[in-house]
Amino acid sequence: MDYGTTYLVLAVIFGLFMAWGIGANDVANAMATSVGSKAITIKQAILIAAVFEFAGAIMAGGQVTSTIRKGIVDVTDLGATPEILVMGMLAALLAAGTWLLIASHKGWPVSTTHSIVGSIVGFAIVGVGADAVQWGKVGTIVMSWVTSPLLAAILSFLIFRSVQKLILETDAPLDNAKKYVPFYVFFVGFIIAMVTIVKGLKHVGLEITGREAVYAATIVGLAVMFLGKFLISRLEFEESNDMKFHYANVEKIFSVLMLLTACAMAFAHGSNDVANAIGPLAAVASIVETGELSQKSPLPIWILFVGGVGIVLGLAMYGRKVIETVGTKITELTPSRGFCCEVSAATTVVLASGIGLPISTTHTLVGAVLGVGVARGMSALNLGVIRSIFMSWVITLPIGAGLAIIFFFILKMVFT
Repeated sequence: MDYGTTYLVLAVIFGLFMAWGIGANDVANAMATSVGSKAITIKQAILIAAVFEFAGAIMAGGQVTSTIRKGIVDVTDLGATPEILVMGMLAALLAAGTWLLIASHKGWPVSTTHSIVGSIVGFAIVGVGADAVQWGKVGTIVMSWVTSPLLAAILSFLIFRSVQKLILETDAPLDNAKKYVPFYVFFVGFIIAMVTIVKGLKHVGLEITGREAVYAATIVGLAVMFLGKFLISRLEFEESNDMKFHYANVEKIFSVLMLLTACAMAFAHGSNDVANAIGPLAAVASIVETGELSQKSPLPIWILFVGGVGIVLGLAMYGRKVIETVGTKITELTPSRGFCCEVSAATTVVLASGIGLPISTTHTLVGAVLGVGVARGMSALNLGVIRSIFMSWVITLPIGAGLAIIFFFILKMVFT
C-alpha cells in the first residue's frame, strides 16, 4: 500500500481523538451519578476512571470491537481496493471525534456509539454502496438503543423499590442498611466478574467457562462484599445528622457503595465503549499490515492501549460539562438513588459487552435515572432536560453520517 505508514499514523491520531471524545462525553455519563450525588469529588472520579476504564478497555474491550469493525459493512467487494476502506474508517473516526468535541463543548450527553455507527454507515453509502451496509446488523444495534435504556430503567426501578422496601421505608433504616447493603455489593461484584471472566479474558489467553466461571465470580463477589462491609464498619454515625435529613446516615453507607459501583461502571464502560474508537483503528492496522481485507485478524494489545489512554485523557481534560448535565440536571440524586442508577446501568452495559452488542452508555444511564425517577414519582424528573437529551440523540446519527461523507471525499482528494 502506497501510503501505508501515513494511513496508520493518521489512524492512531484519529483513534486517539475519538477515544478522547468518548472520555470527554461518555465517561462523564458513567461517573456523573457519583459526582452528582456528592458521593465522590470530580478529582476522585477522574482517578477511578483512569484505573477502571483503562482496565475494562484492555481486559474486556475486544468482544464489541469485532462487531464495530466487521459487522456493519460488507467489504468483500473492496478486495482489490482496500485503501477505500482505510479512508472510510479514517473519515468515520474523524467525523465521530469532531461531533463529540462539539457536543462536549455544549455539555450535551450524546451517544458515542451513535456517532461511530452513523459515521461508518455514511462512508459506506458513498464509498461502497448502500447495498454493502449490513442493515440487519444496524437494525439490531438500533434495537439495542431502545432495549438497553428500557432494561436499565426496569432494573433501576426494581432495585430502587427494593431499597425503599428493605431500608428507606422501615422503622430502622440505618440498621437495615447495615444488614442489606452488603448483599447489593455482592451482586455488583458478581455480575461484573461473571461477564469479564466468560467474555473478556480471551485476549489474554484465559478461557474459563461454565461452573468454573460461576465459582470464580462468586469468590470475587464475596471479596467485594467483605470489602464493602469493612468500609462500612469504619464509618462513624451521628444521630444528630438524621435530625437535619432523615436518611443522612443511611446515605453515608450508600456513599461507600457508590464508590464501588463507580469502579464497576467505569470498568463496564471501558469494556464496551473503547470499541467505538479502536474498531476502525484495528481495521486500518490490519489492512496496512497485511495489504488485504481480513475478517479474522487478531486485535493487537497496543490498539486497546491507545483507546484506554485516550478515554482517560478526555475525561480528565474536558469531562466536567457533561458530568454537570447528567449528574445534576435530570433529577435530584442522592447516594442511594445514584447507586441504583449505576448498578443497573453497569449490569446492562456489561451484559451487552459480553454478547458483543455495542450499546450506548448514555442511553443506558439516562434510562436508569428515569427508572429511579419513576419510582419516586414523575414530578421528580426534569422533563425539559430529558427532552433536549432525546433530541441530541436523534441528530447524532445523521450528523455523524454527514461529517463522514465530507471527510471521506477530502481524504480521497488528498490520497488519490
